[in-house]
Amino acid sequence: MATLLHIDSSVFPGDASHSRSVAAVFRRTWEEQHPDGTVIYRDVAAEPVPHITAEGYRDPASTGRLVLIEELERADAVLIGAPMYNYGIPSTLKAWLDNVILLGRTSGESPSCQGKPVTVVASRGGSYEPGTPREGFEFVRNYLRAVLSGSLGLDVGFIVPELTMAPRNPAMAALIPRYEAARERALEEAVVLAKKL
Repeated sequence: MATLLHIDSSVFPGDASHSRSVAAVFRRTWEEQHPDGTVIYRDVAAEPVPHITAEGYRDPASTGRLVLIEELERADAVLIGAPMYNYGIPSTLKAWLDNVILLGRTSGESPSCQGKPVTVVASRGGSYEPGTPREGFEFVRNYLRAVLSGSLGLDVGFIVPELTMAPRNPAMAALIPRYEAARERALEEAVVLAKKL
C-alpha cells in the first residue's frame, strides 16, 4: 500500500493559498491513483512542530523528532507546500526540516530516504526566474534543493505558481495574464506529476 506524506506550511487557508490549492490537486490525483493508499498529513502552519533544541540534537527520541523522521521514512512519496515569505520558506517548514534531518540516519553517507520522490509546490508573489529583475532573490528553490536533495538524498521536483500577487496588486496588473498562465501550468503539472507516482 502506497503512502504519501503531505506537508502544508502556508499561513493562508484553502484556496486563499496558492501552494495549498495546487498541492490539493496533486494530492487528489495521487489518491485517485492509489485508492487504497495512505496519506500522512501535517499542517505545520496550523500545528507547528517544535523548533530544534540542544536536547533534540543530543537525544532525538526525547523531543518527538523520531515521530517526524519515521513519517518521512514510511512515505513512498512526499508533497510539500512551500510558499515564499520574505524571500524564504516559512519558519514552520524550516523547523520541520531541522527535525527530520538527522546525521547518520536521514542524512549522511547513506540517507534512509535516498531517492524517494518529493514534489515541492513553491508559490511566490512575484517572479524570480532567470532573467527577471529579482532572480538573485530566489532562495526557496535553491535552499530546498540543497536540503532535500543534498542532505536527505531525495529526488526533488518543483511546481512553481508565480506572480500570485498580480491580481491583488495594481502595480502588477499587466502581469495578470502571466500569472494566469503560470497558475494553469502549475495545476496541470500537479496532475501529471502525481500520476507518475
